[in-house]
Amino acid sequence: MPRTTNAPVTRKRRKKVLKRAKGFVGGRSRLFRTANETVKRAQRFAFRDRKAKKRVFRSLWIVRISAAVKNAGLSYSKFISGLKKAKVALDRRIMAEIAADDSKTFKEIVKIAKSGLK
Repeated sequence: MPRTTNAPVTRKRRKKVLKRAKGFVGGRSRLFRTANETVKRAQRFAFRDRKAKKRVFRSLWIVRISAAVKNAGLSYSKFISGLKKAKVALDRRIMAEIAADDSKTFKEIVKIAKSGLK
């Protein structure tokens, strides 16, 4: 009985890894073993950073809102507290966008937050 090597599947797996390694420098894009290590590492970073991206953007929105609220004479925490008490359901992404693009509307939101604090 002839020995089976499972060549088509092995070749397909290797091609898939080398395709993902496209753009890597030197042997990392040409040699299967080093490409495989690099691709696995890149996938770990990609998985981790998809989670981290959400945290980074949330902190960016908070910084933008905080800067806009300070101009209105409030702290960020008081502003958020006032909005919650006034039952305003705007997420931070939208508020940061409004703060950057439409200062008139943002001032109205700040007024609502101040009234919620009273």
